[in-house]
Order: sequence, then C-alpha cells, then structure tokens
Amino acid sequence: MDLRSKLEEIEKSYKEIEAKMADPAVANDPAMMQDLGRKHSEMATVVDAFMHYEEVQKALDGAKELASGGDPEMAEMAKEEILSLEEQLPKIEHEIQVLLLPKDINDDKNVMIEIRGGAGGDEAALFAADLYRMYTMYAERERWGTEMVSSNETGIGGFKEVVFRVTGVGAFSRLKYESGVHRVQRVPETEASGRIHTSTATVAVLPEAADVDGEIRPEDLKIDTYRSSGAGGQHVNKTDSAIRITHLPTGIVCTCQDERSQIKNKAKAMQYLRTKLYDMELQKRDSAMAAKRKGQIGTGDRSERIRTYNFPQNRVTDHRINVTLYKLDQILNGDMEELISLLVEADQAEKLKDLTV
Repeated sequence: MDLRSKLEEIEKSYKEIEAKMADPAVANDPAMMQDLGRKHSEMATVVDAFMHYEEVQKALDGAKELASGGDPEMAEMAKEEILSLEEQLPKIEHEIQVLLLPKDINDDKNVMIEIRGGAGGDEAALFAADLYRMYTMYAERERWGTEMVSSNETGIGGFKEVVFRVTGVGAFSRLKYESGVHRVQRVPETEASGRIHTSTATVAVLPEAADVDGEIRPEDLKIDTYRSSGAGGQHVNKTDSAIRITHLPTGIVCTCQDERSQIKNKAKAMQYLRTKLYDMELQKRDSAMAAKRKGQIGTGDRSERIRTYNFPQNRVTDHRINVTLYKLDQILNGDMEELISLLVEADQAEKLKDLTV
C-alpha cells in the first residue's frame, strides 16, 4: 500500500470513530468512549498532517495552472509560489512518515533510572552523582516529577549506586536513549599532579511496569527490614524502615530506604521489582532481534560506551551518532534537549531506512 492510500484509510477510520463518538448509545458507555477517544487522539496528528499536505498540494496545482496561463505577471508570481510549495511538500511527507512509524508501547510510561559508578573508584562515584543531578535537572525543565528509590552514597558526595523514578508524559520516549556506559575525562579534585583521569558510570533506563504487566506471587518473595544508613535526619539508624525484597526465582534484589515509613518503602521497592521483572521480559522478547537492536539508537547493549564527557574541552561526544557539542557545562545542568533531539532524529532515520529496505 502506498503512502497516500494508507493515509486515506486512516482518515476514513478517523471519521468513522468521530461518528461513533457522536452516537448517544456509545456516549453512555464510558469504557467504549475512552477507547474511541484514545484512538481518535492517536490518529488526529496524522490526519491533520495529511490535510495540510493536501492543502499544499492543491495550492501547488493551482499555482502551476496560473504559471501556464497567459498573464506574464501572474505567471511570474506563480513560479515563486511553486518553488516555495515544492519545498514544503517533502518536509510534510517526511513528518507524516515519522508519525506513521510503529510506536514504542513504553514511550508514554514513567521510568526508573539506575546509575552505578564503574571504573574509577571515588571519581566514578562522583561522576554518578553528576549524572543523577543532570537527569533530575532535565526532568525539572520538562516539568516531570522525580523521587528517590534507593541510594548507596560515598562519604565524599558520590553514589556507588542510585535508583530514582521519573514521572511524566513521554518520560521514557526521551530518556530511553541514555542507557549505556558514560565516560568522563577530567582532573579529579584529589589529584595533586593535575593529570586527567578517565572514569565511567553505567546508566539503565527502565520503563515502569504497570500492575497488569505481570503478576508477582507472594511466595516468590523474601522481604527483609533493616535500618537506613546515610543522610535522613533523626530516624536514621533508629528504626527498621528500610526494605529489601528478593525475588527468589530470578535472584533480583530491590531495596528502598528513602522514606521514613516502612509501608511506603515497601511499596516503592515492589514497584521497582515489578519494573525490573518487566524489563527482563522485554529484553528476553527482543533477544531474537539483538543484532538489529545494536544498530539502533536507544535500544542497544547497556554495556556499550555511548558518551564521553570531557571537562578540559567542555565537550560532550555521543559515539552512536558521532556528534560533539561544546557545552558540557550546560548539559550537566540539565540542558539536554538538543542532544536528545539529535538522538531521536537519528533513531527515526534508522527506522525509516528499515521501512524502505
């Protein structure tokens, strides 16, 4: 089916849904109205783009007719309009093709982000803290919410490991490109000789599982309580509020000590476990496409080195798309939109290429 036929089919379905939503019998069925409303909303952007395409095409046909007429002045004006309209059409067509790409079912989900210090000891832990700050500041710019799930701090302000939740529409669609190994090159504050050190941290971005994404049997869980450690005020080391949940069939361990309430910590730890199990299923399901996935942005191996942060040159290089930006200071302060947009565009280009092969 060619692009126009596909768009005409979508437009027809869109109008049929509108007619159903206007039916009083359907209006009295909240579940059906919700389902139809969701489908209508998903199609609206594509239909609007198609209508825009049709308007530009109609204007182009009219301009060509004027250009071939007998009035030289009108013909000259029409030729200028033709150039402008012919320039617009491919851009609109590309926009439509992107809108028609298969949607990642997890794109609108909240996320859990795990950051772990890698090679480099204390410097790696400090870098993990820098990444945590970068993502929370980016989330703030996007007006998303963030909350800590668990952390293992070092005495000098770093994180051996930190897990936090980001909530907001489209969080996974933007942050999924961050999974992988991040490398930093800088002179540590503790380095007297001023030599540049290289350290790493690993980031994993997991789509948050919903309750329907998998059942967890109580008999498969081992739940322990222990006393919180680290910053946390007067309740630290006084109450057994921290929770450790072990999923016996898989060996996955999830902890939470951020809340003073044991009940709240248990709820967070369970959500984290559900997300880890959901992610495990996604990885298993996609393993047959592993070779293809490695060639795509945002779905590659988490052991892959994806980005280098070079402090002396104020440089950030993303190795997947061979892009270097000399604005490391801004990026670490949460100004990540340019970089993420470039990754989104590269990912879309790869997927469009796959569709045309």
